[in-house]
Amino acid sequence: MTLPQDIPSSAEDYMDSQTHSNRPISSILIIIAMQTEALPLVEKFQLSEDHNSVFPKEVPWVRYHGMYKDLQINLIWPGKDSALGVDSVGTISASLVTYASIQALQPDLIINAGTAGGFKAKGASIGDVFLVSECAFHDRRIPIPVFDLYGVGLKQALKTPNLLAGLDLKVGKLSTGDSLDMSVQDEASIIANDATVKDMEGAAVAYVADMFKVPAIFVKAVTDIVDGEKPTAEEFLQNLATVSAALDEAVTQVIHFISGKCIHEL
Repeated sequence: MTLPQDIPSSAEDYMDSQTHSNRPISSILIIIAMQTEALPLVEKFQLSEDHNSVFPKEVPWVRYHGMYKDLQINLIWPGKDSALGVDSVGTISASLVTYASIQALQPDLIINAGTAGGFKAKGASIGDVFLVSECAFHDRRIPIPVFDLYGVGLKQALKTPNLLAGLDLKVGKLSTGDSLDMSVQDEASIIANDATVKDMEGAAVAYVADMFKVPAIFVKAVTDIVDGEKPTAEEFLQNLATVSAALDEAVTQVIHFISGKCIHEL
């Protein structure tokens, strides 16, 4: 991987700059799992695809980049699976992309944006957009003391009280697993996580972001009601395009708000 020239020369220098700097945010890394979710933002911010990739040539990951006001935006989509041609969704792709993107691009802030299932019992409706307060896994069950906590992997999102006050977004907890459907065991874990929304990437992004102490926020738009009457896959596909537009608008508002601000001002 090649590194941009204007980043600190070592990981320690980078972490020090993140911890102690009061400078305005200048670099945002947006991680989005699906092309349908990503392309509206690519068009909105007139981002260009990077054909001289900062990533190894073997991976399908796609980087779009550009400037918006004073912000360098890097949007990373994990691309299509090379064998099956579908979006590379799930925690493995999400964690690998997050790790490689932090190393190559060293952002000030990560935004993990995407669609999610919502729970009507927790107040979620189709098209609602949530700013996530914390992330956890629901399919890493390790019933051994302390390992059980590791399996849940609870991570806090960056606290953004001013962002919440300025935008019309709901707040909820996110639970992540590698299946679109929900087994009985998953349901019990999701309830234990007190989750309002569920996805297939968020907690994996949070795990890597926390490892490198990069602030991260999570914006999730509801495509399907998990505890509703319609089959999840059918409802997800039915609403994906419409809800992706709502996600696009919410992320646009978030980026507008971030421009010119420091992390502690969010």
